[in-house]
Amino acid sequence: MNIVVVGGRGVVGSKLVPKLNEQGHHAVSASRATGMDAFTGEGLADVLADAHVVVEVTNPPSFEAAAAMKFFDTSTRNLLSAESDAGVQHHIVLSVVGADRMTDNGYMRAKVAQERLIQAGRVPYTILRATQFFEFINTIVDVSTVNKTVRLAPVLFQPIALDNVVAVLADMVVSTPTNDIVDLAGPEVFRLHEVAQRLLTIQQSPGRIVTDSEALYFGGRLNERSLVPVGEHRTGTTRFEEWVNRQT
Repeated sequence: MNIVVVGGRGVVGSKLVPKLNEQGHHAVSASRATGMDAFTGEGLADVLADAHVVVEVTNPPSFEAAAAMKFFDTSTRNLLSAESDAGVQHHIVLSVVGADRMTDNGYMRAKVAQERLIQAGRVPYTILRATQFFEFINTIVDVSTVNKTVRLAPVLFQPIALDNVVAVLADMVVSTPTNDIVDLAGPEVFRLHEVAQRLLTIQQSPGRIVTDSEALYFGGRLNERSLVPVGEHRTGTTRFEEWVNRQT
């Protein structure tokens, strides 16, 4: 099977491409580094010429609301048009659990707009919404830190290992398009501040966690269940302690 991973040099794509090739597929990485630019449309027709499946795991160069919206709108429109012309059979995109419930977060609004474009398009699709990765906890801490104090809302948090997300994407490549949204989360539920403090302690970081129900999450407010799935969802297998042990 011929698979094109758009954003193949990124955090997810760089793990997904080799995994798919190890499984016997012909997977290629498509990005500006390889001569394909979904935003401008450059190289799209060539890279999609023989593709059966496209996996979209891109991110904008800026997470500012207007820039993210323009990036996802333009790139996804270009991709869907080129895929339709090429006869691509399945478009898979990685999105975020709770994106539709974080309406004051510009990046999340852009992801929902991207999802809607895919849902309205002509290419059969599967939208995988994943919770935040274990690997992303340090970034959450960094953007929430002022003068070594980390302010986090004490909301529910169900992070997942990046490798689990990659494994599910690989399974979807050989599965029938759902033409629906699939939620994916880790096997354990924490409070955001608690798991962040555990990780800082393990890393012997000097950061101090302060719970603040008004603390912003990348510019948006959270409620109790903003970061966890609501209803039926798939579950990863890697638990927090297991993931930490693998890092060390």
